[in-house]
Amino acid sequence: MNRKKQTVIWGSFLILFTGCAALSTMLDFKRLYGSSQPRERVVQTLDAEHVDYWQDVKPVLDRRCVVCHGCYDAACQLKLTAIEGLERGAHKVSVYNSTRITQANMTRLFEDGHSITDWRDLRFFPVLNEYAQTPEANKQAGVMHRILKLKAENPLPEKDILEAFTFGVGRNDICPKAEEMDTYAQQNPLWGMPYGLPGLSEYEQNNLEKWLEQGATYTQRPPVKKIFNAAIQRWEALLNQDDLKSQLISRYIYEHLFLGHLYFNDISKTTFFKLVRSKTPQGEPIEPIATRRPYDDPGVSRVYYRFLPQIETIVSKNHMHYALSPQRMKTWKNLFYEREFDVSVLPAYGTKEGANPFITYTQLPMKSRYKFMLDEAQFTIMNYIKGPVCRGGVALNVINDRFWVFFVDPDLPIESELSAHLDANAENLELPSALGDIYMPLISWKRYATKARENRKMRDSFLLKHLSDEKIRYDLSLIWNGNGENKNAALTIFRHYDNASVKKGLIGDNPKTAWVISYPLLERIHYLLVAGYDVYGNIGHNLLSRLHMDFLRMEGEAAFLMLLPQFSRQKERDYWYRSANEETIKFLMNPETERLIQPDIAYKTDNHKNELFDMLKTHLGNALDIRHDIGTIENLSTQEALKRLSKISGTGTDFMSEMSVIEIIDGTQTDRESIFVTLLKNTGHLNITAMLSEYKNIKKDENTLTVAKGVLGSYPNVYFKVEKKQLAAFVDHVESLQSAEDYKSLMDTFGVRRTNNNFWQHSDHVHTFLRNSNKAEFGWLDYNRLENR
Repeated sequence: MNRKKQTVIWGSFLILFTGCAALSTMLDFKRLYGSSQPRERVVQTLDAEHVDYWQDVKPVLDRRCVVCHGCYDAACQLKLTAIEGLERGAHKVSVYNSTRITQANMTRLFEDGHSITDWRDLRFFPVLNEYAQTPEANKQAGVMHRILKLKAENPLPEKDILEAFTFGVGRNDICPKAEEMDTYAQQNPLWGMPYGLPGLSEYEQNNLEKWLEQGATYTQRPPVKKIFNAAIQRWEALLNQDDLKSQLISRYIYEHLFLGHLYFNDISKTTFFKLVRSKTPQGEPIEPIATRRPYDDPGVSRVYYRFLPQIETIVSKNHMHYALSPQRMKTWKNLFYEREFDVSVLPAYGTKEGANPFITYTQLPMKSRYKFMLDEAQFTIMNYIKGPVCRGGVALNVINDRFWVFFVDPDLPIESELSAHLDANAENLELPSALGDIYMPLISWKRYATKARENRKMRDSFLLKHLSDEKIRYDLSLIWNGNGENKNAALTIFRHYDNASVKKGLIGDNPKTAWVISYPLLERIHYLLVAGYDVYGNIGHNLLSRLHMDFLRMEGEAAFLMLLPQFSRQKERDYWYRSANEETIKFLMNPETERLIQPDIAYKTDNHKNELFDMLKTHLGNALDIRHDIGTIENLSTQEALKRLSKISGTGTDFMSEMSVIEIIDGTQTDRESIFVTLLKNTGHLNITAMLSEYKNIKKDENTLTVAKGVLGSYPNVYFKVEKKQLAAFVDHVESLQSAEDYKSLMDTFGVRRTNNNFWQHSDHVHTFLRNSNKAEFGWLDYNRLENR
């Protein structure tokens, strides 16, 4: 018998054996504990001896469990950011599946199910005991109790590097039901929770076990504090006026803020709300309308925009904070509600009608739309970076590892002409999200490629016309300077292989590439990758969304390149797109436009790109955010060591992680001060046009490092802890990296590995720093990408 046949037979036997074992266990549970059914766990009051979920359990879940069980990529879809997620349970199918043929059923907590029965119908299974509610049944038939106990009885082995574990977001989760726990524990005795991390403290473990044994009951969530009532009433009154003009404005605002965590800046920076569509008006209980996309048909004749409390634990990876204040309301009124324009008819909903904002919102002033998005440009871009699209290497290999973003000034004297141009060109600005599920992506891609070329042709004609009549000049006046104060005027975007982050300011040394974003580009990014992106969509939808983003990236890069003289422009483009295919090269340039559009900028050196960056920094002035600049660190020796670290480049840096958080400690054990910095690896590429074979375009000798003050990103790969007096030695060690063994030595000396007995203590320290740094920005970090080396 050959090995292949043996494998098939033994695999079949194992499946049969485990299936029979699970059935046997289920029958035992039924015999011992009765039938399984959803249980009501809310109680009016707690007995004196009962553990309080809100005071004693939730804080432990936040610190130790939410770091792996939050958002769409929560392991086994078990979201522990709310008690309702724990009651919902787990699922054996991942949300992220870029190869599925048809779109999946949506499983958004609080939206696509409203009872335990709803979730069981969607194939979620319980992790809390749903048999008879006795202490013994709660222990033996509860997945959560069993898997916590498994870890307590089988702590991590005493070694730095773990074996027999699989890590990373691409791993296949094993999601055992209660009746499968015996087999799970036998086959994976070390895979208790927290997975691949040190166990809980005795206090934490005892609290969770006792709560579970008592039936996992909890009292009702306290209502929203009355202090927010007046603010909610004011904002809902603004957003729910009856006239057509106000209804269209509010729809536009909602479609740009629906993912945001909104807070009333003058009341609290830690209590958040979500803007939702409701069937019910202000003053009545909210009845949220759940649709696949924010512009899908709500199924009612009139929607109302309401503020729903954000009751889940805030996690950094999807936390997009947006402040509402008296000044913000005044801004919205000036941009929209008090500006004179007519709305004669409300546009239709749906993917075909609502997916193209240039048609849907043609009645709204273009400048008002642009200024609305620019006012919080980091938030606008963050929706793409932290929204559901942003997960996995294939989703992100459309952007470089670090680049700067600038914006076209909204007050250029061509508002009416540009608005008319967009109306005439609206069909060419159509996005793939208008198709919903896509079954012939390559044919669709050709269609959108043709539209993209036609759009570029019309855009170039528009530019040439208004340059010739001198209504605009191609110089630094094209670039928005944030009116001298808005810190959103310049952004830095980092790609960390399979996740990304966006920060205000121009962080690090001058980058390889940069974008200049105009209103049409910014709006298309939002409707392609935020409002129009479906995380539950099919392979065609995912593929075409990724391919279309190529067009948008190239448009942003081209706008930046046009600020360079023609020779430098071509030189840079050739460098950015080395080894790109001929089709891409043809799309990148229009020879006639290249010749006719020359920047009106007096360059004085031969390094035009670096000189342009310097001029842009001067142009931005006080609008340039320098919070993350290591030059603002007061201690000069620390500053100099970090500057040296940021100059390291080449193949040796490939051993470094995508995102390393470094605590630099100064002082004695009893009187210590710490600063935190983030060390980011920027991988070099020949080009970034290949979707499925990125590795062929990686150029390791062009890798660089960026050091930023503070903690950037949501997914740390590595923690380092360095005494200030050892910082120079740490830099030396990074500089001399030549092998995996060298990196192991670096970790042995300075690393806080996931196996470190003090890992949770260090984790708490990092989160305390983050909370104290900015309460509105704070969210729990995600540990699904922690390394094991």
